[in-house]
Amino acid sequence: MFIFDAHLDLSMNAMEWNRDLSWSIKDIRESEKDMTDKPDRGLNTVSFEAMRKGNIGLCMATQIARYVHKNSTLPGWNSPQQAWAQTQAQLAWYKTMEEAGELKQISTKKELNAHLEFWKTSEEKKAIGYVLSLEGADSIVSIEYLARSYEQGLRAIGPAHYGPGTYAHGTNSIGGIGAKGKALLKEIERLGLILDATHLCDQSFWETMGSYNGSVWASHNNCRALVDHNRQFSDEQIKELISRKAVIGMALDAWMMVPNWVRGKSTPKSMGVTLQHMADNIDHICQMAGNSFHVGIGTDLDGGFGKEQCPADIDTIADLQKVPDILKSRGYSQKDIENIMHVNFIEFLRKNLPER
Repeated sequence: MFIFDAHLDLSMNAMEWNRDLSWSIKDIRESEKDMTDKPDRGLNTVSFEAMRKGNIGLCMATQIARYVHKNSTLPGWNSPQQAWAQTQAQLAWYKTMEEAGELKQISTKKELNAHLEFWKTSEEKKAIGYVLSLEGADSIVSIEYLARSYEQGLRAIGPAHYGPGTYAHGTNSIGGIGAKGKALLKEIERLGLILDATHLCDQSFWETMGSYNGSVWASHNNCRALVDHNRQFSDEQIKELISRKAVIGMALDAWMMVPNWVRGKSTPKSMGVTLQHMADNIDHICQMAGNSFHVGIGTDLDGGFGKEQCPADIDTIADLQKVPDILKSRGYSQKDIENIMHVNFIEFLRKNLPER
């Protein structure tokens, strides 16, 4: 089945983890077997080959670069200008991958429809479609930079990531959006960008909902009713997003999937984390909505974690092809499964991308 993944940090893996995603998973793991700088070394799950094998022909691909103040304990860049420059390096990598035939940028509805037809009919090596998304807006030096990003193909943006940010407060922080956040939302709405509500802390989430009237989704976010943490959405937040015709992508970071995960100690096997937990989150949202129109796939695989912190039945991203059978076993119809695996997010893009 065709799969749309609403959140993959491809350029971060290339530019910060120094992974050549044109290599096989096996070769990337082998190249990292003696590295100890990051916990997921030798445990990656994403490559272009694995995406093609899993029929993941389209994704939201991120730019990400956090600006941090002097006293912050979070990793990041010391100025918004440096953060912007990092996103431009990431964009340059995407462009070189296009030249190599690995990727194809999608920024209009015409390009989207052409790519979906190409993926369905072409027998040659298939360029994977990507729509550009910005995770955390701290690299937007000033509001004028957002229009510049739009011209480069940016089509979705999340105002926050972890901690306090320039335009909103994110995961593990408390605070609102302020004047800068409201100005950013106004520009997002003017440009017709998709607002990604992922990572907004509760206060910033509700202030955003009160100030923003444009299109909104959540690319990679699970349910607080199943794992009680501020990174997850409460039922009230999910209801708000459903009322706005949003789609919520299911993330595969294990600590978001089971309670009481201890970083550095817990393992997917010891905690029994499997794709069934993804299905639990899907079920929760579908039951709240009364239909299958508001949930999709947004794995965040290799978003700073690998096999050490994702479902035990995932070896590579190609194993997402196990999800349809899991949903079928739970009574989901073929149409419901297609909605979840790709239709919901693709139809959302069709409604919100510029015509040409």
